[in-house]
Amino acid sequence: MSATGIGAPVLRREDKRYITGKGQYVDDVNRPGQAYAYFLRSPHAHARIVSIDAAEAEGEPGVVAVYTGEDLAADHVGGLICGWMIHSMDGSPMKAGPHPALAQGKVRYVGDYVAVVIADTYSQAKDAAEKIAVDYDVLDAVVDTATAGSVGGEPVHEVAPDNTVFRWHLGNREATEDAFERAAHVTTLDLVNNRLIPNAMEPRAAVGDYDEGTEAFTLYTTSQNPHVARLVLSAFIGIAPEHKLRVIAPDVGGGFGSKIFIYAEETVCVWAAKKVGRPVKWTAERSEAFLCDAHGRDHVTHAELALDASGKAIGLRVKTIANMGAYLSTFSSSVPTYLYAPLLSGQYDIPAISCEVDAVYSNTAPVDAYRGAGRPEATYVIERLMTAAARELGRDPAEFRRANFITSFPHQTPVIMCYDVGDYAASLDKALEIVDWAGFPARRAESERRGMLRGIGLSAYIEACGIAPSAAVGSLGAGVGLWESAEVRVNPVGTVEVLTGSHSHGQGHETTFAQLVSDRLGIPIDNVSIVHGDTDKVQMGMGTYGSRSGAVGMSAIVKALDKIESKARKVAGHVLEAAEGDIEFKDGKFTVKGTDKSIDFASVALQAYVAHKFNGQELEPGLKEGAFYDPTNFTFPSGVHVCEVEIDPDTGVTRIANWVAVDDFGVLINPMIVEGQVHGGIAQGVGQALFEGTVYDASGQLITASYQDYQMPRAYDFPAFSVETTETRCPSNPLGIKGCGEAGAIAAPPAVINAITDALGHEDITMPATPLKVWRAIRRAPAKMAAE
Repeated sequence: MSATGIGAPVLRREDKRYITGKGQYVDDVNRPGQAYAYFLRSPHAHARIVSIDAAEAEGEPGVVAVYTGEDLAADHVGGLICGWMIHSMDGSPMKAGPHPALAQGKVRYVGDYVAVVIADTYSQAKDAAEKIAVDYDVLDAVVDTATAGSVGGEPVHEVAPDNTVFRWHLGNREATEDAFERAAHVTTLDLVNNRLIPNAMEPRAAVGDYDEGTEAFTLYTTSQNPHVARLVLSAFIGIAPEHKLRVIAPDVGGGFGSKIFIYAEETVCVWAAKKVGRPVKWTAERSEAFLCDAHGRDHVTHAELALDASGKAIGLRVKTIANMGAYLSTFSSSVPTYLYAPLLSGQYDIPAISCEVDAVYSNTAPVDAYRGAGRPEATYVIERLMTAAARELGRDPAEFRRANFITSFPHQTPVIMCYDVGDYAASLDKALEIVDWAGFPARRAESERRGMLRGIGLSAYIEACGIAPSAAVGSLGAGVGLWESAEVRVNPVGTVEVLTGSHSHGQGHETTFAQLVSDRLGIPIDNVSIVHGDTDKVQMGMGTYGSRSGAVGMSAIVKALDKIESKARKVAGHVLEAAEGDIEFKDGKFTVKGTDKSIDFASVALQAYVAHKFNGQELEPGLKEGAFYDPTNFTFPSGVHVCEVEIDPDTGVTRIANWVAVDDFGVLINPMIVEGQVHGGIAQGVGQALFEGTVYDASGQLITASYQDYQMPRAYDFPAFSVETTETRCPSNPLGIKGCGEAGAIAAPPAVINAITDALGHEDITMPATPLKVWRAIRRAPAKMAAE
């Protein structure tokens, strides 16, 4: 391993500009003559728009224009789309209601887009918006997830009279029912996976520009997949033909899924730029982000696990109600279906599984993918069940899991997925050793002496990521293939530019991708630059989400590098007067086998640009190659996280006393960056388990609409994490990578809640386990004061 190659803990190259304030974000983009947009948003969760009078606002100082949904409709601008078709059990397609970028006839959640004011300054636009008179006919709001599909009154969308988007099923219902009939024991839990607000460091922003001379649009936007944004804005919304629309996503300060989607603001800004003849800029205020960024999770689930007399899991039955919010966001329908149910098997050999999902509309912000997207929700179900079952049977939770682990690979689950490889026991053994599982009773006793409660919890997770084979996702309803692209350009002096369809918004691609190229070509890492986020520079790509940048994006780079090396061998053979088959390439040098004749990579690059004929074969000059990579399977990272908590029974305050994470991510490109990803994921997962919870009142008003009301975890809420890895190499991509970006957020919530319920002595607690909830739970049942 070289100092900068695969496996080296290279410092992130991009961090210099970030920590010195030299990053270039959308809010830093300022176009000559630009105007500013402010969106008037609905104060009501559910109402008909009787009339909109913008006359007074249009006369305010600096106002350039005021537009409503009628203006979009007049220009034949289409609505926002959901790109994944789901069919109900009866074969009917999902009921997708209209999603206009500015409301047309009705508003469906607090924060819905009613009108946009464009003015010389942002303050002028904001002030003028107060002069718009909107007459609303207020309707009853549908808010509660559990009852959204059964309430009366006017539905959120006419197309779904019972507010149900689809009733979906996966698995074998008959086999599962048979397993429950044969079961010696059944464990049952009712679970709530609480709604979360993403809260990326950088709020969403957009700058739309129009060049009248070329009749071309440019959109600067905070996006995790600019090519898909261009595709949707062009082919479905109808802003402009693709070749007349450039989308640029520069530095992006975090996304966690919330910046995958196509939103109203960017649609309106790029459309309005042509209307007003000036660039139009918008940057979200944090209050807007709370209201309108796509939220995550929000499941209500009834789950049952059937066990035989030996404690072997023989069946799993799950019924989930998933809240979609007021509209179907870009990928929302895939999250509680194909990103959720296929992972309910977890790491366990469960022969029969049946999962039903009812997706419902409500008068709340749209819900879509959030870090892990369906996989955390599935892991929470199975890992809470496994711990509860072990306790009911008087079994050690770790050994109970071991007895149910899958041990033979490949393993076909009853819910689509074929796990390719893994060694779940190795991660469990390592985690138990590091945390000193056997020594926990003594630590609990010490806590008792101080009047505290102590608990320990496991989470043995698996996820399907590296999303994903186009044939597979296409058959499941995806509107696009999920391959990835790469282009490698070798300059005459031997420096290399890599153009990737993956997008970096905090993952460190400018470092890890360069490490791959440095390792493969034997050149200094500083001679490699990574280009992404611009549809005019990079060929069509699918963006970054689902821990796919390594397994899919880097695999595309590997394929392009294969072509680079193949052509470079021909050039080297010509220069060294040897047959191509006699050329060896290692550590940046081409050598004739059995001789000391060699030429370095930079010299070969130069020769590729100055010579036209090699060994009698006509070759194009230059050294530039492109490739697309479509994976053959998902990747399946897995691991075991152990959380140990101490609770003050007088206050209900829960302190995380210890955290051990042992993950199998396959081959690690940069272990330092991997550890950072795990830290961040755990922090978000703990945030869900202990602090974060989105609350709407009965009228649909968002109660947790600021950092005063929505608690985010801080550094002092965590101990030092013990982060270790095991390795089984992924067989479905050339690098053996599995992916690491979502693991912590998937593993953490059940680990925390399993630890808290261990301390409480009962299962009756919901996320977020706030001090008040824990304090009340302590008083509902006697705390367990000794190890089982």
